[in-house]
Amino acid sequence: MNPDGCFGGSLLVLIGMFTNVLGAFIGINIGTDVSSMPSASEVVSIIKTHRITHVRLYDADSHMLKALADSGIEVTVGVTNEEVLGIGESASAAAAWVNKNVASYVPSTNITAIAVGSEVLTSIPHAAPILVTAMNNLHKALVASNLNFQVKVSSPQSLDIIPEPFPPSTAAFNSSPNSTIYQLLQFLNNTNSYFMLNAYPYYGYTNGNGIFPIDYALFKPLPSVKQIVDPNTLFHYNSMFDAMVDATYCSMDALNFSGIPIVVTETGWPWQGGPNEPDATVENAGTFINYLIRRVSNDSGPPSRPNIPINTYIYELFNEDKRPGPVSEKNWGVLYTNGTVVFPLSLSGSSQIMGNAMTVFCVAKDDASEDKLQDGLNWACGQGQANCSVIQSGQPCYLPNNIKNHASYAYNDYYQRMHTVGATCDFDGTATITTNDPSYRSCIFTGSSNSSAREGLLPPGAFGPVSPLGESMKLLVSKVRYVISAACLLIILL
Repeated sequence: MNPDGCFGGSLLVLIGMFTNVLGAFIGINIGTDVSSMPSASEVVSIIKTHRITHVRLYDADSHMLKALADSGIEVTVGVTNEEVLGIGESASAAAAWVNKNVASYVPSTNITAIAVGSEVLTSIPHAAPILVTAMNNLHKALVASNLNFQVKVSSPQSLDIIPEPFPPSTAAFNSSPNSTIYQLLQFLNNTNSYFMLNAYPYYGYTNGNGIFPIDYALFKPLPSVKQIVDPNTLFHYNSMFDAMVDATYCSMDALNFSGIPIVVTETGWPWQGGPNEPDATVENAGTFINYLIRRVSNDSGPPSRPNIPINTYIYELFNEDKRPGPVSEKNWGVLYTNGTVVFPLSLSGSSQIMGNAMTVFCVAKDDASEDKLQDGLNWACGQGQANCSVIQSGQPCYLPNNIKNHASYAYNDYYQRMHTVGATCDFDGTATITTNDPSYRSCIFTGSSNSSAREGLLPPGAFGPVSPLGESMKLLVSKVRYVISAACLLIILL
């Protein structure tokens, strides 16, 4: 290829001008190989609480798609690798898949993309010849359902399809005009879709035999003597992430496809590894993710496409502890399943800290049975060691004297004290997380930012049925399933 040709076409420049106005987004991948996976409704509640606007599912789980209804969250659904062959061999199978997993949920669930397989060209190469046929079949099914303008079809690929990604200007796919990657790019170009790239600086660094400094992989500033420069274009690369994205743009340019934008569907850094994985640490993971959020949020592109924001999905929401492989493979999540973050997360690179610093409260559900609430109350005030003195007669949180109010206070006190060491907000299904401060008058819930009594009404149900149990208070904690989060950011798919 011509190294000087890696500058993109006018179409992509126009796309960049448009998307720059809208702003880049940070989304998150939701894997499910998790021992204590929270329920779909709990996951969505947390995602909404933390303003995550884009999620990617690795399948088309009906529980998640139903829970995401009316949330406004943009959803990428996945065709699993096991499904690719069948959809590629049968247009009717593709139509059935779209009808079942897309058409039946929109518009309530905001599905905007179908990711066909996961790294098919490198993980299941025997399916490569049929990949683009599968994508075409799905696209035709979307056209038949009049959904092709709302829902785009693409296929996430590993950077491994580029044998030598550095320098970016000379990067090229292993391909020919009849290759699968060429056909894939033709499809994306013809349907106005985008290239889905899985880009992992962690692997670029750990498999790089010391060629690049770790600071380059972690987005950390490099001294002038260590700047990474493409010798052909003289572009300076401040991060391996940018170089990986540019290598993909240049590889597409080499095949004369310069109008296809890139969305990074996976990137991240493991925070724990085995004895032979010294770079998988909490410090490195926190550094990478926070710099990533800051970098994506500045709405700029890599050096060859400075006006094209790099919309990105973080890998991943939770640790998938059931995944096979080395220790690091199980430890990419930015959240524990009890809702606490693994490391502090800064929003848009600002000084605002998200995650554990965001105050949430654990309260009783409106529809919980009084018997179960009483059991939970008994456990929390007893074995759970919650401070239940303030819900005794004559104390600030005694009124309204009903089981739901008393349980809410005890549940929350227990959760605020213990969630950092693994406690959850479940209580046999009778509790839920909220960001609304339940404090009222002189009853200040643990964790509230109010240092003095709040003016206001009693909580909902204040004049409802009064528990005959009066002062008998104590409560029940069950097992987990809740998440509260890392966050990420912002807005709108290409």
